[in-house]
Amino acid sequence: MGRRVSILIAGLLCVFGLTRCTAGDRPDFLALATAGTGGVYYLLGGSIAEIWSRDLPNQIAVAEVTGGSVENLSLLMAEQVEVVFSMGTNALEAHTGSGSFQGEGPGEVRTLVALYANVLQLASREGTGVNTLSDLVGRRVSVGAPGSGTEVGARNLLAANGIDYEDFEPQRLNFNETANALRDGAVDAGFWSAGPPTSSIMDLATARPITLISLTQEEIDQTASIDPTVRSDIIPADAYRGQVNPVTTLSTPNVLVVRADMTDELAYVLIEAILAAQEELEGVHPVARQISVEYTLEASPIPLHSGVVRYME
Repeated sequence: MGRRVSILIAGLLCVFGLTRCTAGDRPDFLALATAGTGGVYYLLGGSIAEIWSRDLPNQIAVAEVTGGSVENLSLLMAEQVEVVFSMGTNALEAHTGSGSFQGEGPGEVRTLVALYANVLQLASREGTGVNTLSDLVGRRVSVGAPGSGTEVGARNLLAANGIDYEDFEPQRLNFNETANALRDGAVDAGFWSAGPPTSSIMDLATARPITLISLTQEEIDQTASIDPTVRSDIIPADAYRGQVNPVTTLSTPNVLVVRADMTDELAYVLIEAILAAQEELEGVHPVARQISVEYTLEASPIPLHSGVVRYME
């Protein structure tokens, strides 16, 4: 039985009176919304939840599978979860009540910690003739799962460069579904927004030769004009099988987001536990090497939680 499962069962037994426990023994449950199982959010989220459950007295954290950033932030603002993974793009939208959250008013959301750059990756199956962004016109393209940051990032990139959903056949698939559809020839290209190397792309590249599509600086600048969190980035050579050259693309920071009404004490111990376990998280995925106070201060697209500010003082 996994550690997280056994901790959860023990907590439930205590909560429902099936084992003896004092009031101080009763755990607080912390739901951490991640994304689909084929991406880095889920991988890191499971480890962060285990770290919090292990290292924080009377905390039981559980990583939840979701559709991604937009759904996560909606769950957070509806008070159904306590901490969420989000792309910087979507966190800023929630904070300002714009984009995916247009008409909902500014959200009382804050950054707990900035994690790593969320890199937009566009891949096609070798031989399809899709080698540039403009080649997507008239093709079958997976733009990411509904409610995901991937779809928001893909839509912004395409719209900023004059490509509408009417110009191609969009498929709203999660990471694993996108990889499977490309492998089987059901789509011609697909988007991922995740830290490379991404497991589902690694599996795809092992099964079929793929092409990772580079963006031009003009395409990146056009996207940054509508999304101020975007910056130029690189998928390093050899991130995937058969990829001999670096690929130019764009990224937005990934952040853990909480509500502003989380107590300072809880926010303080949550970021403290993550930073103390950074080396452990790097062993889960190399993108965790970016986690730091400095990166959080530099990259966060929304205000930091007051408990985080207190930790950094």
